[in-house]
Amino acid sequence: MKIHSTPNLPSRDFDVTEAFYARLGFATGWRDEGWMILRRGDAVIEFFPHPHLRPEESWFSACLRTDDLDALHAEFAELRLPGAGIPRLQSGIQLVTDELRMFAVIDPDGSLIRCLGA
Repeated sequence: MKIHSTPNLPSRDFDVTEAFYARLGFATGWRDEGWMILRRGDAVIEFFPHPHLRPEESWFSACLRTDDLDALHAEFAELRLPGAGIPRLQSGIQLVTDELRMFAVIDPDGSLIRCLGA
């Protein structure tokens, strides 16, 4: 049996969300007025409309796990996202445990995207 899970995150504006995640390498798999699905390889993130969300109060998050965290961070760093505010890219990779490292991206709606790898 295979089980597949996808995070569901809020979006104040699907156009803004779609453009931001396109910069991160995601392509639109589905979109209508009430739902959007973005894909990058095996990674899938789904979005629902939340027009009144206050990004600075968002507590939504998702994890992206990769086998090459350094390459993913380097790719995202080339986008020149700000290092503070919303959206932003954490400037470096931090050690979480002896086997796990992480960096973070905050999307335009304040959702925390944890990028994790060895």
